[in-house]
This record gives sequence, structure tokens and C-alpha cells, in this order.
Amino acid sequence: MRVLMIAQSPIAGDSRILREATALVAAGHVVHVIGRDVPEAWLENQRSEVGPGVTVESVSRSAGLRGSNGGPAVGHGRNGPKVMVQRFGRWLLLPEHRNRTEKQWRTAAAPRVAAAGPFDVVHAHDFNTLELAATYASEWSAALVYDTHELWFDRALPGRPTPLWRARGRRFEVSLAAQARVVITVSDGIARRLRERGLADVRVVRNTFPKVDDVPAPLDRPEGLLYAGRVGAGRDLPTVVAAARQLAPFRTVLMGSVDPNYRLDLGPVETVAERSIDEVDDTLRSYGISLVTLTDTCENHRLALPNKLFHAVRAGVPVVAADLPEMRSVVTQYKLGTLYKPGDPASLTAAVRELIENYTTYADGVRTAATDLNWEKDSATLLAAYADL
Repeated sequence: MRVLMIAQSPIAGDSRILREATALVAAGHVVHVIGRDVPEAWLENQRSEVGPGVTVESVSRSAGLRGSNGGPAVGHGRNGPKVMVQRFGRWLLLPEHRNRTEKQWRTAAAPRVAAAGPFDVVHAHDFNTLELAATYASEWSAALVYDTHELWFDRALPGRPTPLWRARGRRFEVSLAAQARVVITVSDGIARRLRERGLADVRVVRNTFPKVDDVPAPLDRPEGLLYAGRVGAGRDLPTVVAAARQLAPFRTVLMGSVDPNYRLDLGPVETVAERSIDEVDDTLRSYGISLVTLTDTCENHRLALPNKLFHAVRAGVPVVAADLPEMRSVVTQYKLGTLYKPGDPASLTAAVRELIENYTTYADGVRTAATDLNWEKDSATLLAAYADL
């Protein structure tokens, strides 16, 4: 089948979308992806990055309410009356601006979608593409697939509270998703919530990674903690910094892209440059412990299974993870590592020390888990859903 994927994410850095597209092509489908702000250099080399049978095009999106100084986002924040007024204005306007920006992207993408079609399947990645995807799936009499990477209207979002927007959004999401032949999501917890809201056929395709044939032997003793992921709000990084002060001289390291306007005094925490997915494996192994942190501030976080958790499994590295329901279930079932209470530096410090003391046990658990927590199994669920179409 000819498949159109639509995503308001930078495709070059979205490993889930790339894995799904590659799996579908390997099963005989042809996939075209319309995404956001894909670098020109990446587009030019997309055949080597993604593979034959997958094509990608890019639609730009507004930069949003970002800082314009071009300086590093991690460091000491600025203060003063003018800065406080600016921050309040941003807090007040951000929800409206975010919705307008996402709508503008859909408006800009619609002619590209129309020109690329028709397709047999329209695959919407996340709610902010679902309305556009449903429109063209109906026009082309194509099957609609809704692939929600998060519990969209239960996320922790910056800006003023928007309870009415969230309530209306949940109802609208269900009304649109009910048109989909199948709904896909990333965890059992999110799948349960979506079924409770009235969506019948919800399948779980986790953010796992392909198995590695030859995983090097683990370190005898870990050298440090590595947080490899987005550096921004909601990741519980102030707790990481506070725990790092208690753990020193044991090393704590951040590696990842930094959200615009994010400010954090890193104290003793080190930083290293962002690296490719495959390079992250070796970096994780060199430190020996992967940090999988989230705040306990929203239902989406409580039901999340982040990429970082499964990346650690692929690398053969134990984790210290936030004690949130869905992560707790997986970490304890497979003995992947220890848990800490989000927002509690003492709890994080204790979890790290417990992991160090029982490192061999957890390293063995991670290696055993790799036989089940891998993309080969999860991609089979995706392909079965497409076979049903």
C-alpha cells in the first residue's frame, strides 16, 4: 500500500517515525513522510538515512516565542522587573500561540498533502496532525491510522492553565480518532485511557530499538550517570542537579538538545555534545548508568515509557528511573534498575547508590530484557495492524 505519514515533528530526529517507516517499507509498503523543519542536508541524504521506499518532505513552522539572543539556554537565568514582565507575558500567551502555530503548520502542509496524494493509508502522528489526516483520508477513501505518541491533552505544558481547552480537546480527539481504522500508542497505560474514552481498537507499539547482536560486557563498576535526551522543563533536571551535588565526585552528565528559553544552573553536572542514536549506545556504556527522569506533574508522564528507557536496554545499561506507574511496571518486571521519587534529590541519590551496590544484578536484568523489549517485537504489532487494513 501507499502510505502517507504526517508529523509536526522534526523527522530527522524522530526515531519512532523513522523506525515505523522503515518497517513498513521492509514489509512491501511505500511510505512518504511530510514533517516539520527537516534539514536540507538530511533531505539530500534521506535515502541513506531512511532507506529505499521512503521519501520525506519538509514544511516549516513558526519558531514560536523563543529567545533571540542565540546564546546557550542552560545556565544562570536573568532577573529584573523587565525580565519578569516578559516571562509573565510569555506564560499568559503561550497556550494560544502554541495552538496558532500548530494550526499554521497544518494550513501550510495541506497543499503539499493534496499534491502528494492520493494514498491508500494516511498515518497521523500525534493529535496536531489528526484533523488534517482525517480530512484527506476521507477525500481519498483511504484508511486512517492515528498514532499518538503521548496522551495529548494530559501533557505538562508551559504557560497558563487551560482546563477548558483540555476538556474540549479530549472530546474532539475521540471524535476524530473514532474515524481511524486503528489507533496506535506507546504504552499499555495510555492505551487503557484511550479505550476508557471510547476508542475500541488501540494497539501498543512501544518506543523500543532494534536488538544489537553483540553487546559488550558491562563495566565492573559504573563510572557515572548519563542523561541522554531533551534538556528542558518536565524532565526533573533540577532534581538531577541537586542529587549530583550529593553524589560528587561520582559524575553526572547531560547530553541532548536544549529547549529554547530553558534556564538551569548545572552546578557540578557536566555536559557533552549531542550525538547520533548509535553513538549514544557507546556513550551510555562508557558511563554505565542511564537516567530516565520525568516530573510527576501530569497523567501523560505517569503513563509514559520514554525512548531513553528502551535505549538503555538496547545498550545493555541499567537505569535509574522516575517512580511513575508505567515505568515502575516495566523497570520492576524486568529488573532494569532502581526507582526514585520525582522531585526528591535524596531519593535519587539513594537510588543511584543502590544501583551501584547491586550493579551486576541489574546489568544482567537489562541483558535478559533485551530478548523481549526490542523493535523486532514491537514492529510486528505495527505490521499486523497494517495487514488488517
